[in-house]
Amino acid sequence: MSSEYISIEDFKRVDLRVGLVKSAERVPGSEKLIKLMVDLGELGERQLIAGLAKWYKPEDFIGKYIVVVANLKPKRLMGLESQGMLLATDTDPPVLVIAEKSVKPGSKLM
Repeated sequence: MSSEYISIEDFKRVDLRVGLVKSAERVPGSEKLIKLMVDLGELGERQLIAGLAKWYKPEDFIGKYIVVVANLKPKRLMGLESQGMLLATDTDPPVLVIAEKSVKPGSKLM
């Protein structure tokens, strides 16, 4: 059980979208980071930097329909801008949150 509840209004502020991973590669000089290029439909293509290289190879992401927080403030990691965040569990190993079927990139989650 969560230690703190949020209102439905707070939840609606989070823009969750389905993104299609077009490409992925290791970030040079980093043991943890992978750079993903993700198609978010009408929002365009976004670069995401994910700290999942310990558990995933770049090719594991390509063609996957992942869930992305599209309105997260960009952050720089190893000199690269991450323009969102993919969703995964906090388990070891982490498990990606992916769409069960192909869906139009950029589709909103409710």
